[in-house]
Amino acid sequence: MNMLEVTGLQKSFGKLKVLKDITFSLKKGKVLSVIGSSGSGKTTLLRCITSLEHADAGVIRVNAETVFDAQNRKKESAAEKRRKQLAVGLVFQSFNLFPQYTALKNVTLAAELAAKEREDYQRNKKQILAEIREKGLRLLEQVGLSDKANDYPWQLSGGQQQRVSIARAMCMEPSILFFDEPTSALDPELTGEILKVIKQLAATHMTMVIVTHEMTFAREVSDEIIFMDNGVIAEQGTPDQIFGAPKSERLRVFLNKFSD
Repeated sequence: MNMLEVTGLQKSFGKLKVLKDITFSLKKGKVLSVIGSSGSGKTTLLRCITSLEHADAGVIRVNAETVFDAQNRKKESAAEKRRKQLAVGLVFQSFNLFPQYTALKNVTLAAELAAKEREDYQRNKKQILAEIREKGLRLLEQVGLSDKANDYPWQLSGGQQQRVSIARAMCMEPSILFFDEPTSALDPELTGEILKVIKQLAATHMTMVIVTHEMTFAREVSDEIIFMDNGVIAEQGTPDQIFGAPKSERLRVFLNKFSD
């Protein structure tokens, strides 16, 4: 079963065509890494899939449901839009934590706001919030931060803040978890702890799409790899195909930059 299907996705900013007819799919429980030079369209692709940008053309389906169709944009309620957006979780490269909230509150805040839309919220408010808090604590434990629940972002290292942001995305139980360069804002010595968490998620068969410049990591954790170049998917295949037998000179040149 395909968890993600992207068909004919196009996006321009003014006269600059950033995405040019992008089409691919990803099966449930698999990990896809997106690699390529800066400016190749990787982050724009993620932003379109996660509704932070609206594509000019194309269709996006998540878990067999159409979440975006450029030719058939139906009017939807705010609640319906949020429901579709919550099908995907995005971990930003710059953490984006709220400085005024503890690690636990950062993890649970979106879930608490979403819970207010439940019909039984007022009747069962105390129980619902207790369940969300318990889930937040479990997720912090899962990312190795059970002792940091009451700490504020300024009290955490960059690696710890990024692990909080991963727990926050997971708290909404998304069908797919997206990572946009999750280690780019970290010092090299902190990169390993984030990659370890992502590997642990992969072992649980979490469906993930990872934009990364960590080539060794991409080869180890991915089931499929997309190489983007100038707004198109220039090559796609397994890690062995992409890293072991690249077909194009462009991909060979790109990979050589990481082997020097």
